[in-house]
Amino acid sequence: MALPNPHGPEKKLKPLFLEGKAREEEIARAASLPKVYLTSKETSDILMLGMGAFTPLKGFMNKAEWQGCVFDLKLPDGTMWPMPVTVSITANELQAAGIKEGMEVALHDRASGELYATMLVEEIYQIDKEAECREVYKTLDAEGHPGVAKTMAQGEYNLGGPIKALNEGKYKDKYPKYYLYPEQSRKLFEEKGWSNVVAFQTRNPMHRSHEYLVKFALESGFVDGAFIHAIVGALKKGDIPGETRVKCYEVLIENYFPKEVIALGVYPMEMRYGGPREALLHAVFRQNFGCRYLIVGRDHAGVGDYYGPFDAQKIFDELWPGALELGPMKINWTFYCYKCESMASLMTCPHGKEDRVVVSGTQFRRAMQEGQELPKEFGRPEVLEILKEYYKTAEKVEIKKGAYEDITPEMLAKIKNQK
Repeated sequence: MALPNPHGPEKKLKPLFLEGKAREEEIARAASLPKVYLTSKETSDILMLGMGAFTPLKGFMNKAEWQGCVFDLKLPDGTMWPMPVTVSITANELQAAGIKEGMEVALHDRASGELYATMLVEEIYQIDKEAECREVYKTLDAEGHPGVAKTMAQGEYNLGGPIKALNEGKYKDKYPKYYLYPEQSRKLFEEKGWSNVVAFQTRNPMHRSHEYLVKFALESGFVDGAFIHAIVGALKKGDIPGETRVKCYEVLIENYFPKEVIALGVYPMEMRYGGPREALLHAVFRQNFGCRYLIVGRDHAGVGDYYGPFDAQKIFDELWPGALELGPMKINWTFYCYKCESMASLMTCPHGKEDRVVVSGTQFRRAMQEGQELPKEFGRPEVLEILKEYYKTAEKVEIKKGAYEDITPEMLAKIKNQK
């Protein structure tokens, strides 16, 4: 069986990076173009567009694409797309640069000043930012939700049009073994003889529940390989840097997984913390990377208590036939149970809260930052040692209690009512 097709009607990867002489000539030409300065999220989206992860997008969305995506989960041609990929500009910057529709512009990262792409501005348009937040993030709380905060901070205008990507940033040098394009991951899977690959999305070091999710998927009989795919773009304050997390993934794979069924990769996107909508985005580009399944567990891509624990699973049931070739691998809330003497879930364990070691990424990070001694059922010792070293010098930040750190009777009732 072949790997699933890339997303979109053409079923073909569409990387946007220029190479060789074409790249050199475009960089030289960009020097004379008006400059547009990008946020870190917009810069990371250029990298995702450039490598082909956001296939079939050809650049930043025009208004029809934005509108269809936000309100109907569809691009104008009917292709499922769950979250906006846009670039914005303030009214003052637009006027000062003299940018008009039909012009080309150079896209520079605001923090570094580096050139990342050129763009043909096909459309300049305004959006209803509150409507985007309501539809995509299900909240208008700009103080508490990172994705809403970034959306509301955007300029008054969006620029829509195709891009030519020119700069890979730091990632290729920082993660030479694991920074893979979709074309490269597909080649890797084919070399391993895999055709039914399950992806595991992670922005945290992997604790025992994460490990169990991947092993459960491998034992399911549906897959022949697992792709641990870690996000290494900008995260929120208190999250653990990609370099440290990669060391954790390496020792976990080395000591606790058969090498022939595991692959590790990283990708440069910036988290949106969009819960259900972001779970669909993760599914879209994992299909582009060659995966047939995506593990979707408790509160996938969530933050705080903005989403129910299994909302990210349920949204897949709302899609129409053919929206994706990739499917979700839905797994219940997992934990270690002392009475079962094993990892278990709400579906398999009859025991009470006092018998369970419930692990969340937030809880994991806070415990490590505070220097707490963690039980072996919480995380593997090799992983914990790396994190202890990291937290000796890491800046201390407030890590608030997560919404799903405890399985309370109230939480169980909520889960039961949602099913």
